[in-house]
Amino acid sequence: MALGGAGGGSGFGQRTTPPRAPVLPTRWGLLHKTAEQYLSRHWQRLTAPVERAFARFDLVPDLAEDLGSARWFRGFGTMLALGAAAVLMWPSFAPLQAAPLTLMDDAAQDEFRVQGIRPLAFGADNGRRMNATSAVIPLAAAPERPNIDLTATLGAGDSFPRMLQRAGLASTDIVRVLDLVGGQVKPGAIPEGTRFSIRLGARTSPAQPRPLEQLSFRPRFDLALDIRRSGGALALASNAIAVDTSPQRIRGIVGASLYRSARAAGAPPSAVQDYLRTIDEHMAFEEIAPGDEFDLVYANRRAGTGEQQAGDLLYAGVVRAGKPVLQLLRWGSDGAFYSPQGMAEGAQATTGFLGAPVNGRITSGYGARRHPILGYVRMHAGIDFAASWGAPIYAATDGRVSIAGWHGGHGNYVRLDHGGGIGTGYGHMSRIAVSAGMTVRRGQVIGYVGSTGLSTGPHLHYEMYRAGQTVNPMSMTSIVQRAAIDPAQLAAFRSKLAQITAIPANRSR
Repeated sequence: MALGGAGGGSGFGQRTTPPRAPVLPTRWGLLHKTAEQYLSRHWQRLTAPVERAFARFDLVPDLAEDLGSARWFRGFGTMLALGAAAVLMWPSFAPLQAAPLTLMDDAAQDEFRVQGIRPLAFGADNGRRMNATSAVIPLAAAPERPNIDLTATLGAGDSFPRMLQRAGLASTDIVRVLDLVGGQVKPGAIPEGTRFSIRLGARTSPAQPRPLEQLSFRPRFDLALDIRRSGGALALASNAIAVDTSPQRIRGIVGASLYRSARAAGAPPSAVQDYLRTIDEHMAFEEIAPGDEFDLVYANRRAGTGEQQAGDLLYAGVVRAGKPVLQLLRWGSDGAFYSPQGMAEGAQATTGFLGAPVNGRITSGYGARRHPILGYVRMHAGIDFAASWGAPIYAATDGRVSIAGWHGGHGNYVRLDHGGGIGTGYGHMSRIAVSAGMTVRRGQVIGYVGSTGLSTGPHLHYEMYRAGQTVNPMSMTSIVQRAAIDPAQLAAFRSKLAQITAIPANRSR
C-alpha cells in the first residue's frame, strides 16, 4: 500500500493540493472594467462643462465681500442649503442605558472597604495588614544616625548665636564657636542670608545634645571659615579667597526701556539702579532718546572660587551720535558724582551761590507786583525764571533739604537750608528729585521746571531767605567767594576719567 499521496510526496501523512483552475471574469466584472476604461479616456471631456459652469457661477464666494450683490446672495443660499442638509442628515442617537444595579452582600462591601483609599490623617483604618511573626524582633528604641548634616541660613533680624541654638548645638559648643569666629569677624557683622553647613555627631544619650563636628560658612566675599572637631576640641581654619576687583564696563543702545536694555547687556540690577538714580540727578529722562547709548562702569569683584559680586557704580554716561553728552565720575571721600564741567567750576568757586539755579531769563523781579492770577498787587518774594518744561533745576549751593513737596501756591516746592540762617526756595516744579532730610551739593539737580500751584506757565520761582525772612536773591551775589584753582586735583580727576573711559566695553578689564 502506498503511504504517500498523489504528486509523489514522501512524508508520512503529507497531502498535496491540486492546482486551481483560472478564474474567468464575470459579466459584472467585465462591465465594471469597461466603464472604468471609458471614464479614464473621456473624464476630461465629461467634467470640462461642469467645471466651466461652476467657474461661471461661484457658489461659495466670500460673504465678507460685495454685501447685497447677486453673488453674495448666491453664496448665502449655498450656506443655507448646506446647513439644511446637515440638519436633515443629523443622526439619531438611541437613549443611553445605565448599567443594571448589582446587589452587594456584606462580604463584597467589606472587600471594597478594605481596598478603598482614604487619608490616614482622617483616621482611615482600611487596608490589608499582616501580623508580626516570630521573625520580628521588637526594639526598645530606634537607632540614631551617627551624623546629621544640615544647612542653616541667617535670616533678617536674627543673630548668630540664636541661629546656632536652633540648629541644635550645645551651649558649650556655641560659646566656643563665638570665641573662634570673633577672632576673624564680628558675629554681629555677618550679613543676612549667609548659609551655614553644619554637621552634628553622635550623642552619648538621647537626653544630651549632639556635639558639633563641622561648621563651614563664608562671612565675607573674600573669607571662608571652617570649624572642625579634632581630638575632642574645636579648631578654626581660615581660608582667604583671592578676589579680582577689576571694573566692568557695560555699554549699549537705550531702546524702548533703559533698564531692560542695560540688564540685557549684562549689567547687574544694583548697578543699573545706581546708574538710573545718578543720571536722574543730572539729566531728565525725557531728554534721553531711544537711539542714545548708555555707558556705565561698576566695581566688579570676582572670587577665586568663581562667584561674582557687583560693587559701587564708578561712572555713568550718556552717548549721542558717538559723542558723550553726560559724563559723571565718582570722586572724593563722600562718593559723589561730578562731571568734568562741574569739577572745573567747583575748583574755581568752592563757596557762594550760583548766578542762576536754572538755564533761563528773569521775567519777574523781587518786590510788589500785580499777581497774574489773583489780580491784585502783593509782594513777590522772589524772582521768576522763564524756562522750558522739564528743564533741570540746580541747588544754589550745598545744603540740606528741609521741605520737599506740595507748598500751597508754590505747588511742588523744595526748600534748602545752607547754614548761617541762609536758605533758598524753588517753586512750581513739575517733578521733585530730592526728599526731605537729604544733603545736596552745589549744582545737584533737585527738580524740574513745571507750572504747578498758582502759575500761568512753566517757570521757576526762586526765593532766598536770611534769618527766616525773604530777601532779594540778586542782593546775595556779593557773598560769592572765589577759591584758588587746585590744578593737581583737577588733573587727577581728568586722569581718572580718562582711565575709566578707556576700559573696553562689555568685557572686564
